[in-house]
Amino acid sequence: MADIEKIKDQLSKLTILEAAELVSLLEEQWGVSAAAPVAVAAVAAGGEAGEAAEAKTEFDVTIKDTGPKKIEVIKAIRAITSLGLKDAKEMAETANAKVLEAAGKEVAEGAKAQLEEAGATVELA
Repeated sequence: MADIEKIKDQLSKLTILEAAELVSLLEEQWGVSAAAPVAVAAVAAGGEAGEAAEAKTEFDVTIKDTGPKKIEVIKAIRAITSLGLKDAKEMAETANAKVLEAAGKEVAEGAKAQLEEAGATVELA
């Protein structure tokens, strides 16, 4: 049997992007969705199913402005996307460049926070 404490320690060391990738892999492996309980809770809170608003599950992370710390933004882009230096630099210099497309909410918010910390102006759409 697996050592649960060891697994917990390994999971706590994952980055947001790695955790989101793990969730996707587990959803595929087991044929389940981590978002299902949220949808059920929304229907229960909203009363009728027809009135329940559908929550957006996929987001695009777009850089609106690199800001004064271009090098820091390039480093953040490389960390988020695993792009090479040249491609990350081009992305940072391109207006309205999409860093991530159709990313989960947690991943998109994590990427946005990382880019904003580096000095960029970011939009989730």
